[in-house]
Amino acid sequence: MELDVDLTPLRESLEAAGVDGYCIDDDASDADQRYVSGFTAPDPYQTLVTHDGVHLLVSGLEYGRAKKEASADSVTRRSDYEYRELVAEHGPYEAKCRVLAAFLADHDVESIAVPRTFPTGTADGLREQGVEVTVETEDVVAEIRATKTEWEREQIRATQRANEAAMARAEELLATADVAADGTLEIDGEPLTSERVTEAIEITLLRHGCGLDDTIVACGADGADPHDRGSGPLEADELVVIDIFPTDKETGYFGDMTRTFARGDPSAEARRRYDVTKAAYEAALETVEAGVTGADVHDAACDVIEDAGYETLRSDPSTETGFIHSTGHGVGLDIHEEPRVSPSGGELEAGHVITIEPGIYDPDVGGVRIEDLVVVTEDGYENLTDYRVGLEPTAE
Repeated sequence: MELDVDLTPLRESLEAAGVDGYCIDDDASDADQRYVSGFTAPDPYQTLVTHDGVHLLVSGLEYGRAKKEASADSVTRRSDYEYRELVAEHGPYEAKCRVLAAFLADHDVESIAVPRTFPTGTADGLREQGVEVTVETEDVVAEIRATKTEWEREQIRATQRANEAAMARAEELLATADVAADGTLEIDGEPLTSERVTEAIEITLLRHGCGLDDTIVACGADGADPHDRGSGPLEADELVVIDIFPTDKETGYFGDMTRTFARGDPSAEARRRYDVTKAAYEAALETVEAGVTGADVHDAACDVIEDAGYETLRSDPSTETGFIHSTGHGVGLDIHEEPRVSPSGGELEAGHVITIEPGIYDPDVGGVRIEDLVVVTEDGYENLTDYRVGLEPTAE
């Protein structure tokens, strides 16, 4: 991975804690592991950060690729520590712990800090081998990851371009569908369902080198639950929430975007909620700049929605309708990461990549959400999303 990682804050935290190194034991689905090692593998491997380098311990299967691809100062094979012989003598669990302890010793590491997700079994096994293990509770790596380099921003921008193509395909299906006698949408005589639109989204993303595990195409009452994926036929005159959050298959960086459409003639109340959500989205965007807090941005969205007469969790923490989630979140190697654009959101910094996604929800009306992905700058933001905001779907 081309990312040049600055781990100075992590090393400073190690020095302050009086430990020799920081160790991650996970596969590359863990964003911190992928970020620090610059390497991806489907099985767990170990990354050690010391005061003067980054060192990997991998299986023989991954050794050659890790030597070529990892952004590490050294790569070591488990077989260098007679791993197979140790498995035969002690079993795989103790063998792993003995090998890792020997690897740490070779780097003059007697004490390590580990993330909160570090396997308990590995930690206990290392302690039995005489290694001091403490949990690092401040999520220093997550804080480092929150500020994106220019290279990272370009990867996120590229994923968002794929996202826009997928959204355009979904919008095209809505715009060109016919309205059946029962009010449902259909194409070529077949129902246009959430599942069919989702399939079209996934195919488009694959053609752009991206993929996703889930997406949201939720119509009517389904859209009133922010995380309902949606199912069944889509209907005319109803709000349809489409939320796409793909990842690039090569780089691992996510994109995120939501649009809400209505094919036909939605109710006056649905249109009002859309207009209010759009105003809240615009107010939140106008608030974004380095030095303000995520809470400030969230408050700007809440002000608009509450002034229009709808509840928010700020005005009524027990409400089940209205604006029932935070305004946004960080996006990078995880779809949800620091910083937070929420009541607890801290100070935003230049280089943070965040979503702005207010919404209004009610099963009797449906859901509305509008979401863009932006980079915080010193005096505002750069929008990584180049896609129109409009209620009526078009096939352009």
